[in-house]
Amino acid sequence: QAHLVESGGGLVQTGGSLRLSCAASGSIISTSNMGWYRQAVGKQRELIASISRSGITNYADFVWSRATISRDNTKSTVFLQMNNLRPEDTAVYYCNIVPMYAVSSWGQGTQVTVSS
Repeated sequence: QAHLVESGGGLVQTGGSLRLSCAASGSIISTSNMGWYRQAVGKQRELIASISRSGITNYADFVWSRATISRDNTKSTVFLQMNNLRPEDTAVYYCNIVPMYAVSSWGQGTQVTVSS
């Protein structure tokens, strides 16, 4: 599977915003349905948002209207814009193909910490 490198995380206050990036080797981003996932301490990894090869997007209810997923095939990069962040958004964020059961390996992820 392609090498994925997530970046853009950090420490923000409640209500803040972050733009996460996921750079990939090869053509995986332009040829696959991609998603952003997150995993909080003590919780299972969950899908936040996905974007199909044709650009159709879907979002989990818990980020509805606060997140925007996008993709730049020319740069082999997937983005996740997160607004109005909440403490419960604190987690390590990963990008990968969707669905999750098809994933064979994960990148390092990027830590997002939201302070109250």
